[in-house]
Amino acid sequence: MKRERDPDGLQEEAKPDTSKPTAVFEAAGGRAYTVSVALPGSVIANALTPELKTTLAGQIARALAVFCVDEIVVFDDGQSKQQRNGDGKPRHGENEGKGFFTGYSDPNYFLMHILSYLETPPFLRKHLFPMHPDLRLAGSLPSLDMPHHLRSTEWCQYREGITVEKPAEDEGLKRKKKHKKGEPKSKSMGMSLVDVGLAQKVAVPAAIPPNTRVTIKLPENSSTNATENGGPIAALAVAPSAPREEVGYYWGYSVRAAPSLSAVITECSYPGGYDLTLGTSERGAPITELTNSMSEGDEVPTFDHMLIVFGGVAGLEVAVEADVELQKMHVKEPKQLFDYWVNLCPGQGSRTIRTEEAIWLGLMGLREVVTSKGRR
Repeated sequence: MKRERDPDGLQEEAKPDTSKPTAVFEAAGGRAYTVSVALPGSVIANALTPELKTTLAGQIARALAVFCVDEIVVFDDGQSKQQRNGDGKPRHGENEGKGFFTGYSDPNYFLMHILSYLETPPFLRKHLFPMHPDLRLAGSLPSLDMPHHLRSTEWCQYREGITVEKPAEDEGLKRKKKHKKGEPKSKSMGMSLVDVGLAQKVAVPAAIPPNTRVTIKLPENSSTNATENGGPIAALAVAPSAPREEVGYYWGYSVRAAPSLSAVITECSYPGGYDLTLGTSERGAPITELTNSMSEGDEVPTFDHMLIVFGGVAGLEVAVEADVELQKMHVKEPKQLFDYWVNLCPGQGSRTIRTEEAIWLGLMGLREVVTSKGRR
């Protein structure tokens, strides 16, 4: 905080230091509820060049990070046609297959690839993401700078890391002990070393294969917990959801693929599935009806796992038509799938609202619902 004297030099007035970001995320207690967003990968196919495709994916990732989305589901709405030139060859001479740019041949995979890359803490990316044409322009995208993207000088009880190959001397950990009767098996299962971006490695009491991303919980006195010879810090490997559930940290988003719109719901990774679902469309009810109902006593139900689904260029209707399972069930309209069918921007001035714009509108418009109805 900077201070400035008045002209008479008698008083000092505190002024904020605006040279650095000050909106640092602060955990406010454990959070059990989750927010998921689903959208079709075909939104990438609508962008014409690799630069535009990458930028679009970056805009989506920024929205997910800003509004603390916990899961992103990329589904196939049947519109991700391979874009080809008149001679039948992929555009820009880029072919399908591993090691080639997938923005034209597989937009769903491309979007997931970029979103996963951006969610990963920067120091881990070189270990988890080999060089790939999809990521050629990702370095130019704005940083997500989420709470788990920690600098080496920043303290947090939780950190993301990657297991490493143990050196020959095993940093003092290769002293094999015989399992004693009555001793917990976890103590005899071996140790793993984890690079969490600090000067010292972290040792966890579990045998984890090398090059595996793990979430680590450090002891509160970890700054003084290291051995005198610079040995590893003792810590625990925990579930990726632990920072959110135990303390309330926003700990990034997971990325899931769904082969169809119905699979977004039926293949939910949370026990019990999504208990509050919303579909978005310009043909839905104004979002104000949903938010106003909260103040008028018509309660929106509390939820454990919320799902918000966005359509592509042609809306969610085409996703229903392309979904074999929904056709077998004689589902004709997408609104039949959701608890609420909402219009995010009634009276829009433009003929269309792009999906990346709708995500910002939707997450902002539903912010009060999320924070007040999510079960903690």
